[in-house]
Amino acid sequence: MTKEKQLAALLDQLEHAMQQHQIWPLERPSQQALQSEQPFALDTLQPHEWLRWVFIDKMHHILSQSQPLPQGFALAPYFEQCWSENPALMPVIAILQQIDEECR
Repeated sequence: MTKEKQLAALLDQLEHAMQQHQIWPLERPSQQALQSEQPFALDTLQPHEWLRWVFIDKMHHILSQSQPLPQGFALAPYFEQCWSENPALMPVIAILQQIDEECR
């Protein structure tokens, strides 16, 4: 399986896991909130909102346009810290860890 197909499958798994754990927002944040310059839009979005509306959307766009995949990022540590009080979200974090590995 190509790296692109593997990443697309992981994004689908992430979306499904977020829906299962009821952290898949349906209402899009304001354009202003999405234009935050802070890492993970900490000042304007909740962690799950950033995943949904920034990361997942951007990655789908990159894949659909056959653009080079980003490399060398690590999402999981941020979400491990954000959700440390919510062990039920560990399956979501496990998928983020796989995405991190795929994009190294």
